[in-house]
Amino acid sequence: MPRNGFFIDANLLVLFTVGTVDRELIAKHRRLREFTADDYHLLLYLIRRVEHVFVTPNTLTETSNLLGQHGEPERSRFFRALRFIIEKSKEIVISSAAAATNSAFTRLGLADAALLEAVTEETPLVTVDLDLYLAAVSKGSDTAINFTHLRPL
Repeated sequence: MPRNGFFIDANLLVLFTVGTVDRELIAKHRRLREFTADDYHLLLYLIRRVEHVFVTPNTLTETSNLLGQHGEPERSRFFRALRFIIEKSKEIVISSAAAATNSAFTRLGLADAALLEAVTEETPLVTVDLDLYLAAVSKGSDTAINFTHLRPL
């Protein structure tokens, strides 16, 4: 695990945001059906071990859109938590033009292509998305961590 930090995908950022508000809401959010409170605790453990959580504007937008699919009053609580997370994270801007040149753009879309342009071995990606993980490790074996592989630990 890098000490400086890692990028986090939108799925895990939704998990982190919802879990921060109330771990019991993880089971109620329709975008988090594959996750449990234990997954939130594992993610929290990882985040606490690094200096920075890196995000891209694209990931933040996707996260905001996914959080917005939940009804009130929780939605407002999610957005307040996301605001705090945004303030504490380190945002890295990858231009859409640069992301669109990534070979995975046509398969994975803009948000994931931007992540692929941003990740390095020093700042790898933590993801649950297998296609995104495989695309990231094609840059180098230490450029991504598959969150699913960490679950049994």
